[in-house]
Amino acid sequence: MHVGDSCSIHRPMGATVFVQPLDLVKNRMQLSGQGSKAREYKTSFHALVSILKNEGVGGIYTGLSAGLLRQATYTTTRLGIYTILFEKMTRPDGTPPSFIMKALIGMTAGAIGAFVGTPAEVALIRMTADGRLPADQKRGYSNVFNALARITKEEGVTTLWRGCVPTMARAVVVNAAQLASYSQTKQGLLDSGYFGDDILCHFCASMISGLVTTAASMPVDIVKTRIQSMRMIDGKPEYKNGLEVLGKVIRNEGFFSLWKGFTPYYARLGPHTVLTFIFLEQMNKLYKQHVLER
Repeated sequence: MHVGDSCSIHRPMGATVFVQPLDLVKNRMQLSGQGSKAREYKTSFHALVSILKNEGVGGIYTGLSAGLLRQATYTTTRLGIYTILFEKMTRPDGTPPSFIMKALIGMTAGAIGAFVGTPAEVALIRMTADGRLPADQKRGYSNVFNALARITKEEGVTTLWRGCVPTMARAVVVNAAQLASYSQTKQGLLDSGYFGDDILCHFCASMISGLVTTAASMPVDIVKTRIQSMRMIDGKPEYKNGLEVLGKVIRNEGFFSLWKGFTPYYARLGPHTVLTFIFLEQMNKLYKQHVLER
């Protein structure tokens, strides 16, 4: 069982309904203040209130079909690849792969899943960004399939994989950061003498792990968001590559702008990290009790 990115086994597609508004706010925050424009939203809460006021309750669910498709493509691929690799690496006597091997399997599965999920991700970023654009620049996709068809027709099929490198990098960073920070934090809490190896310890360690993972993956995430929503200006793309995005954001908007949208991103990743690790710990406990102790 492994630690996943922002979508996971323990969170069925129904949860996308709760996550979609957070995704929308995060994407708008990451795009606000782009170029030399003033920041549209002061905080994530301000963004949420503005969107509700200007676009209505339906506005916060813009791009829901793309969110569901991303969940379906990314999650199924990632879990399929993970399961296959996990079984391949399990020894004939049933010994599961080592911690490092699990981490590598998780990163590989995350990266492949992210590649498969990139078209849905591009559609999601563009659909959630649409409401902030002036009327003449709105793309006006009616749903995810309309978005994918129009992107292919208007900009070529390769545009569907625009930003796939930062999308895959984010999946790898999230997998690695979650695993490493959780095991370190848990060890630290146990060594402090204030915690036993119980659900409270797992909860605290996973909340801290969620914070670390959010902080580590947000700079890669803003690169992904900006690249996937960019337009062509006089036949040239706004950004040549991810490094240019980082350079421009730091230069024009300040170093800490790389973490714009931290609140909704953590609100999305925090609970997911907690559920994943508590589930993982319970599974390990049952495995030890019923398999190893026989």
